Amino acid sequence: MSKTNSVAKQAGVLALVTACGASAQSIEVKDAWVRGTVPAQKVTGAFMEITGKKAVRLLGAASPVAGSVEIHNMTMRNGVMKMSPVNGVDVPAGKTVKLAPGGYHMMMMGLKQQMKAGERVALDLLVETADKKRERVSLQVEVRDIAGNRAGAH
Repeated sequence: MSKTNSVAKQAGVLALVTACGASAQSIEVKDAWVRGTVPAQKVTGAFMEITGKKAVRLLGAASPVAGSVEIHNMTMRNGVMKMSPVNGVDVPAGKTVKLAPGGYHMMMMGLKQQMKAGERVALDLLVETADKKRERVSLQVEVRDIAGNRAGAH
């Protein structure tokens, strides 16, 4: 079973959303985007703002354009920036958590195609509520250029 199918099977609730904003029972997603890549690049990042309508934990993500998607965090240790995977990110009720360059973000690995500015790619988030119910939030995410600018912006 593919990782995408596994996330879908675990999630239970499906919410179809747009690239700029998404709303499921427990979260709202805004300004979701994926960093564009150069040909043959196999890794990129996905970023967004997640607001908890109630307390949830972001458990993971999946995308048909990537072999795997992991939540990572960048931290400064002894003057050196380190990136490492994390098991999840808590999103408190009424609070916004930013997944952004230099902090928490999604690492899309084993890319199956180049991420070209102006395109959209599917990204499914898996969140768990305090009562252990799981929800899948399906996004169509804007691909921006390597610098993070929208297609056509200078």
